[in-house]
Amino acid sequence: MKSIKQVLAAYAKQATIYFKRPLSLFDNWAALGRLNWMPDKWYLSLTFRSKMGYWMNWKNPKTFNEKLQWLKIYDRNPLYTKLVDKYEVRKYIADKIGKEYLIPLLGVWDTPEEIDFKKLPNQFVLKCTHDSGSVIICKDKANFNTEMAKKLLKDHLAINYYYSAREWPYKNVKPRIIAEKYIKDENHELNDYKFFCFNGKVEFMYISRDKSDHPTTDFFDTNFKHLNLHMKDPGSATLPTKPIGFEKMKFLANVLSEGFPHARIDFYNIKNQVLVGEITFYHNAGFFPITPKNKNIEIGEKITAI
Repeated sequence: MKSIKQVLAAYAKQATIYFKRPLSLFDNWAALGRLNWMPDKWYLSLTFRSKMGYWMNWKNPKTFNEKLQWLKIYDRNPLYTKLVDKYEVRKYIADKIGKEYLIPLLGVWDTPEEIDFKKLPNQFVLKCTHDSGSVIICKDKANFNTEMAKKLLKDHLAINYYYSAREWPYKNVKPRIIAEKYIKDENHELNDYKFFCFNGKVEFMYISRDKSDHPTTDFFDTNFKHLNLHMKDPGSATLPTKPIGFEKMKFLANVLSEGFPHARIDFYNIKNQVLVGEITFYHNAGFFPITPKNKNIEIGEKITAI
């Protein structure tokens, strides 16, 4: 049991943090869901100032980060809700480029209790359809904790992902669970190929390699020339080689992003078979710094809908 002195010291420490950085209180309340009542524009303005270090310019946004926030408020294409839904987007992808580019689906359920794990293969991937990050990978069903998986899925189903960064397309997505085939390449890795598209045209991309706890991202232009660009994770010590399906992924990204001011189209390339990962409209929710800083404006100029 803590002494009164220890409790007071803890409060003093927290007060010092709030005094030095008042918006840390906003961040804490937002994380606890206490600010769900706040209008989107107010919330995004304060979140942007807290995370980016400068105030959002709504009247004349310049940077890529600013323009992503602007799109959250003013680009309300109802199709986006379908495209961020990990189940519904499959029909869009199949109609646009063909079902052969879809990761094989093993099942879809409304609740964890409906999942019959006995009918699933030895390896599979579970994920919720309405959020980001609720991925559960089973590599060996004999050692898979189904009860823990059910609990995690139930927790995620109860969360409306929209409130964390006000990415409005997620607000009305029906929370469900899907199971997909477990995929990996020859090296038992799974590289992500993420293409940044503007008005239906790929402008640049990055390769994400998640090795243990040290993810890396390396950016390239449309000719696969390495770019001095960083958004979140560091670059790798050894640059990845150009994937065999690079040109095909570029073409498919152009098709899938047609008609959108900005969209990021993600792919996997498994044994030279291109598969679509997801479509997203707000990379990192627009809340991660971009270096060098001039690239933030340069990329922002590619969003011309404003």
